[in-house]
Amino acid sequence: MRAMVLTRPGEPLELCRLSRPAPGPGQVLIEVAACGVCRTDLHVVDGELTRPKLPLVPGHEIVGRVAALGSGVAGLEVGQRVGVPWLGHTCGCCPYCRRGAENLCDAPGFTGYTIDGGYAEACVADAAYVFPLPEGPGDAELAPLLCAGLIGYRSLVMAGEARVIGIYGFGAAAHILAQVMRHQGRRFLAFTSPGDAAAQAFARRLGAAWAGGSDEVSPEPLDAAILFAPVGALVPAALRAVRKGGVVVCGGIHMSDIPSFPYDILWGERRVVSVANLTRRDGEEFLALAAEAGVETEVTPYPLERANEALADLRRGALTGAAVLVP
Repeated sequence: MRAMVLTRPGEPLELCRLSRPAPGPGQVLIEVAACGVCRTDLHVVDGELTRPKLPLVPGHEIVGRVAALGSGVAGLEVGQRVGVPWLGHTCGCCPYCRRGAENLCDAPGFTGYTIDGGYAEACVADAAYVFPLPEGPGDAELAPLLCAGLIGYRSLVMAGEARVIGIYGFGAAAHILAQVMRHQGRRFLAFTSPGDAAAQAFARRLGAAWAGGSDEVSPEPLDAAILFAPVGALVPAALRAVRKGGVVVCGGIHMSDIPSFPYDILWGERRVVSVANLTRRDGEEFLALAAEAGVETEVTPYPLERANEALADLRRGALTGAAVLVP
């Protein structure tokens, strides 16, 4: 099969011919129909996440069909449409798994990081961490839901009952979350890279009550802020924008260093929290909510062999919505 392979972080992916994987016990073989290009992939490829399996097939927003079942697999069928997310395996026995916080597992496996992912024509996945997907929406359009959507949803849950929410960084995750918030009757304000008129227009088209640069003062107090841009300097900026009792949710797996800030912008029971990975329950809840809300993703498809171009476009902020590889 063809696959885009990372052999050394910081260098371009290589188009390789690999042996087609076979599913082991408890696994399924999946014919990949589409794989989203996530900012986490960029962190892996650029070496900002420092412990990848090497060589590695990246990609963890996978949509495809079950091609074969390993021994012991129940509940999935050959030909069934499925999705594979970032969380690819957990130990099931550490204190976090035992209390239902599998996203914090002490010995996890991550698709496209410690487990070969979906920048390929086929992949294997642990059947227990595969989501059945509905028929109907396009493969490319579903792919961003598997991480951008899921992390956005978990971030929104951490924002609690907030009714006015600032979104910092308006890309793949934000454009999905905007539709969920609109469905729930919440108001959102979009803070983009300074001068990014295209992203601000995109946010307004999706219902933003206000859109401007992250260097601008919020026009109203926020109940919560959700940060998708991996820029540590946005944390104190968001703290200044949230009202007393508000929360700043850091939705990325990697962020540049947070600069020091005065205690008075944290005081007033404001909080800063991070989002770590996802749980299978998050996936079940979010996929049902996305269908109920009628979420429609905006995607730019790329052939598999142009994965480096897709990553470069994401790196320089040239995308509206999400990039998706289509083998």
